[in-house]
Amino acid sequence: MELIDGKQISADIKAEIAQEVANRKEKGLKTPHLAAILVGHDGGSETYVAHKVKACEQVGFESTLVRFEDDITEIQLLEQVEALNNNNDIDGFIVQLPLPRHIDEQKVIEAIRPDKDVDGFHPVNVGKMVIGLDAFISATPAGIVDLLERYKISTSGKNVVVLGRSNIVGRPMSVLLSQKGQDATVTVCHSRTKNLKEITKQADIIIAAIGIPEFVTADMVKNGAVIIDVGTTRVESNQTKSGWKLKGDVNFDEVAPLCSHITPVPGGVGPMTIVSLLKNTLKATRLRD
Repeated sequence: MELIDGKQISADIKAEIAQEVANRKEKGLKTPHLAAILVGHDGGSETYVAHKVKACEQVGFESTLVRFEDDITEIQLLEQVEALNNNNDIDGFIVQLPLPRHIDEQKVIEAIRPDKDVDGFHPVNVGKMVIGLDAFISATPAGIVDLLERYKISTSGKNVVVLGRSNIVGRPMSVLLSQKGQDATVTVCHSRTKNLKEITKQADIIIAAIGIPEFVTADMVKNGAVIIDVGTTRVESNQTKSGWKLKGDVNFDEVAPLCSHITPVPGGVGPMTIVSLLKNTLKATRLRD
């Protein structure tokens, strides 16, 4: 069993990005600038955005964090999105999800200009991805593809099972892996899938993005499978100072001995999501040169 080290791969990619940014600065080209809107004080969102800001510093990007309390109205938030759309110094920006219940997330996503949508959630970018046109790809699926490629894990002709059908991970992941160049045979499973264990036992690669801690157990996995664990659920723990720990969608201790490769949680897919956001921002900057 080989552990897929997302921290190391993300560090390698950050170094590549930092070099390109340094080259841009030497040539007098614009420094990439990523902005994030954070509403409220959700613990996971706070941590994630802090990591993004730190990552920007590491690669030489400029970054802006725009914070609001969770009582901001939908109209006010949409006005802030429009302000960033029209700010020529901002190359790309994200609105950190989840948003408070009184705000329509999809309306906010669609308000972001597609050429600044570095999260890759806008229907224009999703549509372009589906038909194989150049687009900003959702950060987590793009990061997973990078992990597989850098570990030389071929997807061509492989049976891939994606657990979960979210617009952020499951659906785009299934599209990316079935396209020419990846050439996988992809099955998408979800809460209403019947005979799930029989399906996952046939998988050469399982991508678990179902949001249920330790959902994938040893009896669902065949020997030699590759396991990509996207899950990051906070569970209470008396073993940590914070009082909680991150759990993946895979029961790691049970499943790892069966695998050829597996991602840990944390330290697997998470760092790749952030580095994919940096790649998209650099791409957005290049497109504006």
